[in-house]
Amino acid sequence: MPASERVGVSPRPSTDNSAVVDDYNAAELAPHPHPPSRIADKSALRAFDASALDLSEAHSASSLELPHTLTSERIRRRSELSRHRPLDSPPALEPEAIELPVIREHAPHAAQSDTSGSGTAVAGAKKLGFREDVMFAKDDDVEIAPSFPSSLAPSIRIEDGEDTDSTAPAISAAQKAVLRRKKVLHAATLCFSVFLNGWNDGTTGPLLPKIQEYYGLGFAIVSLLFIFNTIGYLSGAVANVWLTDKFGFGKVLLLGSVMQIFAYAMMIPGGPFPIMCLAFTIIGFGLSLQNSHANGFTASSRHNVSTKISILHATYGFGALVSPLISTQFAQQKHWSFHYMISGALYVLNTLMIWFVFRGKRQEVIKAEVDDLNTDPNAVDSNKYRQIFGIREVHFLSTFSLIYVGTEVTIGSWSVTYVQEKRHGTPSSGYISSGFFAGLMLGRILLMWLNRKIGERRALFLYALLAIQLEVTVWVVPSLVENAIAVAFIGLLLGPMYPILLNHSTKILPRWLLTGCMGYIAGVGQAGSAVLPFITGVLASRFGIASLQPFIVSMMSTMIVIWALIPRVRHVPT
Repeated sequence: MPASERVGVSPRPSTDNSAVVDDYNAAELAPHPHPPSRIADKSALRAFDASALDLSEAHSASSLELPHTLTSERIRRRSELSRHRPLDSPPALEPEAIELPVIREHAPHAAQSDTSGSGTAVAGAKKLGFREDVMFAKDDDVEIAPSFPSSLAPSIRIEDGEDTDSTAPAISAAQKAVLRRKKVLHAATLCFSVFLNGWNDGTTGPLLPKIQEYYGLGFAIVSLLFIFNTIGYLSGAVANVWLTDKFGFGKVLLLGSVMQIFAYAMMIPGGPFPIMCLAFTIIGFGLSLQNSHANGFTASSRHNVSTKISILHATYGFGALVSPLISTQFAQQKHWSFHYMISGALYVLNTLMIWFVFRGKRQEVIKAEVDDLNTDPNAVDSNKYRQIFGIREVHFLSTFSLIYVGTEVTIGSWSVTYVQEKRHGTPSSGYISSGFFAGLMLGRILLMWLNRKIGERRALFLYALLAIQLEVTVWVVPSLVENAIAVAFIGLLLGPMYPILLNHSTKILPRWLLTGCMGYIAGVGQAGSAVLPFITGVLASRFGIASLQPFIVSMMSTMIVIWALIPRVRHVPT
């Protein structure tokens, strides 16, 4: 190749650096004419800054000498470029751009401009764009790239999931460990709160026959406990939105726990039946606040929402499993109401944990402290009650929650009475309730893989159909052992349904209303835990306890219909 053709090009980097220098020096010393096209090509080798457009410079062949920074600063290999802007560099004031090789079609235009004199050459230089201001080697080596200042080095490649904000301070491993411990502490506190929710629901079943005997009540009157419980749940669900906006997550959660302590203190002496009804109302109100905030806090997480919800409600099943084991022992004692001393002591511990972990802070503050804040840019600042009750999906979800939780508590509460009267069981039949809630707990953990495998929507249909078949066997097979095993497996199949419901709610409901919607759904669901057992008591007083099984089968069938009406995805109005 003639020396004249090597003047305006960048040599390909090679391992023999001396050869490159010799060729370059030879090109400098060799006398040769400068064709107009080469002058235009040299003009593209101007410096990267604004000085390259200095119009005072005479664009002659002698002035367009090859820059000395060609191989050292002007051109570097792309593999040597910094992939991210350094953290200590100032942010770019203007959008950055990556310069591209000069477009070949402009060469004739540049040559034509040069033939009309130096003044015309200057005019041609004015027309050069940003991308035309850099020249690459003729052989188009893709590894050759222009040099950028270190503070403005463009990002060539960004891995998935990396933070593109290079000005954000890096989080050390120690800080990540601290944030992880705080998240675990938050989750453990909420899990203990939901554990006590299950503890409360699992207590009533084994104690119900003893309460009837102690006060001399029939099925219909003793079911008033569930009615007053429903009043508390619904009141808490409606008041939760206002209380949360007024006082915040931490204080409302603490209020619900404190109310539980007062309610259990009222029931310890075993006073008149109206006192128990009032205590059940306070319990419903407090549980509604705690349950709604535990669900809302967990569902608003940024990662692994379905797994977290499943674990959260598995602790509910664990509480409902342990409680009958203890309450069954108290049901055989004279002072049966002393069981509520244990419940009150557990809620004292729960109150202390809530205060020392959350410190009465709002949910947004707590989430921001552990880098788990998940905001919605589409949030609308208006009447939240109107927004929540105006969403059709909320009513479908809350209706499903009412029937599901009501069916769950009805089986756990009335199955003991059913087995004692229809299968001639002993007071130890209270352990059947523990078997049911043990299956509930295991189902929420062991069946998570199946939910992901076949899809949560299909899985719920499958579980409901199988649970109906097992419930029919309890209805028609007169065997105590078979009924106990079937009830346990029904709990296993019903277990995943509530976490699936809550996880699906996060996908179809607006995120800025998620806590309020979760509170309403959970509150209505907890109301179902009182409404359906009450209806069961009324039916039992009219038709006998044998009406329990057909009633449960009808409720499970209704759940399938409602689940089919719940939309798959969020409706976006147009």
